[in-house]
Amino acid sequence: MTAILKVDTIQDTAGNNIINESSDTITIGASGDTISIPSGATIANSGTATGFGEANTPSFRATMSANQTGLSMSTQTKVQFNTETWDTGSCFDTSNYRFTVPSGEGGKYCITAHVHTRVESGNTTGKSVRLTKNGSFLTESVDSLDVNLYNTRSNHQQITAIENLSAADYIEVYSLQWEGGSSGTTNIQTESSYFTAFKIIE
Repeated sequence: MTAILKVDTIQDTAGNNIINESSDTITIGASGDTISIPSGATIANSGTATGFGEANTPSFRATMSANQTGLSMSTQTKVQFNTETWDTGSCFDTSNYRFTVPSGEGGKYCITAHVHTRVESGNTTGKSVRLTKNGSFLTESVDSLDVNLYNTRSNHQQITAIENLSAADYIEVYSLQWEGGSSGTTNIQTESSYFTAFKIIE
């Protein structure tokens, strides 16, 4: 025998809504309630999930408002990412070009930096982009060139790392080009240079 129960609201014995339907919107529970899914049960979604689950935040993307010029070769130089494309959680500081993990947001982060450099004088036989954590070496990507590149030649270097970070840990980006037998200068170009990271949801 099939039974049909037709109601708009189901309440508990204290008169609190458990399930309510209004204007084609179904509300389960009320503010302060905990909706518990028991072990072994499965939530199957064939529709659109909105505001459900977690997001990969905090996250940010930073760029440069102007070229960083007159840098000496063979010197590690912090890249001056001073402009934000976005910043959820206010985790990036454009005054010291630093990403800091906010309070309560420790975990695994995907970090990427891309640096576009241009040799203005002299020549170079290699380049690197480095990530530091709390002021100390973390990891870097190094490219040694087979031939010297002379005058106003562009180089691109990128690094991506997944790191386990704690609240208050901070990450910075450094760039280096080393010379091949002569002194010179290099610039960091705004074009294609960026620094970004997001928290990985596990």
